[in-house]
Amino acid sequence: MLEHVVVPDPIFAHPRLAAIYDFIDDDRSDLDAYVAIAEELGACSVLDIGCGTGTLACRLANGGKRVTGLDPARASLDVARAKPGAGQVDWVHGNVSHLPALSVDLATMTGNVAQVFLRDTEWTQVLAAVWTAVRPRGWFVFEARDPSRRAWESWTRNETYRRVAIPQVGLVDTWVELIQVELPYVSFRHTIRFFADDTQLTSDSTLRFRTRDEVAETLDGAGLSLREVRDAPDRPGSEFVFIAQRLPESTS
Repeated sequence: MLEHVVVPDPIFAHPRLAAIYDFIDDDRSDLDAYVAIAEELGACSVLDIGCGTGTLACRLANGGKRVTGLDPARASLDVARAKPGAGQVDWVHGNVSHLPALSVDLATMTGNVAQVFLRDTEWTQVLAAVWTAVRPRGWFVFEARDPSRRAWESWTRNETYRRVAIPQVGLVDTWVELIQVELPYVSFRHTIRFFADDTQLTSDSTLRFRTRDEVAETLDGAGLSLREVRDAPDRPGSEFVFIAQRLPESTS
């Protein structure tokens, strides 16, 4: 079993890497589905857990939602606070234990956020915090990769290499390489090379791949009723979008 302490990976926490993250991960069309789901569910208030550099939080705030953005990486929040609409978001630095009293219509976790909680106890604590943060009959929407699709097999330098020109930074090379597969855990390394001063930085990450049934079981145990599982539009056939609703009383 891998030992893990939930701390932000350098790609989110290192100031130099957080500052260029949006240029490296520049296609955020995956967030369109979350904006649409917020409208579909009639959500007026949203908690974005693991908000990172705040792209979704600011989009929702600019659309008239009351938004709280939570992230343990201060460097990412510094980037988020400089974005248009950031002044309308309540930014919280920390993990779910640092959340103020909330009663939101919707809680979200985009990207790989749901998979960074490796231990069962960590994931259970997050789900309990979600149950507390959303109002009765409120919603929890998040995504997770389908382990049967073995996405990590394409996490190689050849498959992921990119050269990006970043304003005021210059050329940057970036790629991902697999470190270890010890299912349900997969570890990998981001490498970022700055041409301006020939600096190379790395960021190691580990994700836990839970099956659809495993996720459904944990939601049920936390008093969150799974209402629907959709295909992620940006990774069709490879990723699930879970839509769960808070039950009035915890069944855990």
